[in-house]
Amino acid sequence: MKKRVLISVYDKSGIVELGKGLSSLGYEIVATGGSCDVLRKARINVVEVSKITGFPEVLDGRVKTLHPAIHSGILAKRNKKHLSEIKRQKISPIDIVIVNLYPFEEKPSVENIDIGGVSLLRSAAKNHESVLAVCSKEDYKSVIDGLRKGAITKDFRKHLAAKAFNHISYYDALISRSLGYLEDFPSKKVIVLKNIGTLRYGENPHQRASIYVLPNEEGRPGAMRQLQGKELSYNNYIDLDAAYNLVCEFKEPSCAIIKHTNPCGVASDKDAFTAYINAFSCDTVSAFGGIVAFNKTVDKKTAKEVTKTFAECVIAPAYAKDAIRIFSAKEDLRVLATPLFESDRKSMELRTISGGVLLQERDSITYGALECVTSQKPSKEAMKSLKFAMTVAKYVKSNAIILALGSRTVGIGAGQMSRIDALKIASMKMTTCVQSLRGQIEKPLVMASDAFFPFDDVVHEAYKIGVKAIIQPGGSIRDGDSKEACNGLGISMIFTGIRHFRH
Repeated sequence: MKKRVLISVYDKSGIVELGKGLSSLGYEIVATGGSCDVLRKARINVVEVSKITGFPEVLDGRVKTLHPAIHSGILAKRNKKHLSEIKRQKISPIDIVIVNLYPFEEKPSVENIDIGGVSLLRSAAKNHESVLAVCSKEDYKSVIDGLRKGAITKDFRKHLAAKAFNHISYYDALISRSLGYLEDFPSKKVIVLKNIGTLRYGENPHQRASIYVLPNEEGRPGAMRQLQGKELSYNNYIDLDAAYNLVCEFKEPSCAIIKHTNPCGVASDKDAFTAYINAFSCDTVSAFGGIVAFNKTVDKKTAKEVTKTFAECVIAPAYAKDAIRIFSAKEDLRVLATPLFESDRKSMELRTISGGVLLQERDSITYGALECVTSQKPSKEAMKSLKFAMTVAKYVKSNAIILALGSRTVGIGAGQMSRIDALKIASMKMTTCVQSLRGQIEKPLVMASDAFFPFDDVVHEAYKIGVKAIIQPGGSIRDGDSKEACNGLGISMIFTGIRHFRH
């Protein structure tokens, strides 16, 4: 029985070489209109699909291969019953199906929703024990090599079938997503992701990793342009995302230095240089080897200051030419440019757990209605500082305490099991930072907490280090104790009504 292959591809690159290889192996080639034309121009013998179906392509090409003469040839099992049945209908088996789909991802429109191609692949993949389902030009060579060597194994067939079904699922999910009518948390959900690169390794060298982005969107990782430096690592991506999301919260020129997803220093000021100086001074030891993020253009003066200390990455919306030249002296320093992120309350965050996935809306609200719950009211200057500190707290692992002077952090306590311990760590960090300020402290010291105080011990400890105002969500059954302690110590306290646990 003559071997037969069906070719129906939108992307026709590589099909001439493929056609020649298949012809040399004795395959009869059947192809749809455009694919047929390309093969004929290359002087490859080919039969147009309409000759097999006895029916022309109709409806502007919407119907080409949707015909029993095609799908029976693909779906027939290679047993006596099926082969006899299709023989009576004068239908020949099809042994290989080579299809790539209309480019819906690049051009999302109704006319680019492929019907026939998807049906061909599904049929071939279902009958993969007898039919090769080829959906990627990356597999053309391995198919030809395998046929020549007689080495088309059962595992290879299953591999191509699984690849075809995965390709179809991705394609259909793109279409579903583009229509935009699914609720945020449907009973069944398909996550659509596109691999844009294999990473050197994951969090540790023994872990494999790749980076995926949301297709049909200029995703945040995909929008980053690496201007210089070593390849980005898994940990770099995570830290860059944390750092840039943080600085994008501010309108004023701001800088954040991130280490292991936690900020070691954050500041906003009149320009990027001053913001960097203030952010760096918060914790000069921890800043070594960190990720430095800016929300404004980095100039020559700022670049020169950044290069005085080892940094893994610098990320900003833009750079002056002189700044790029200065960074280029540090060949391994990764320098990235990307547009500013805009907070999107409806965007989702995904976390995997063993055997499942957690999905949640992004934490895009910093605080609700601000309520002063003490007799002592914060000054206008202190209130601005409190808002700054709470914005930083959103990006610090829980339990989190932020100490700030104006729009600069002077102490950060992150990721502690006890809130009082978080304050003690922030206080310890502040001691070194304040010493570097040489006593030039003119602004009131304020404190932000990512969640409520279960006891009033945090208030008393804050008083010991000179805190004048506190901002926290409130909501503890012992809020009254904390309010009373603040009133007795002359500390003002603001409730936000919004918690910021970060795990």
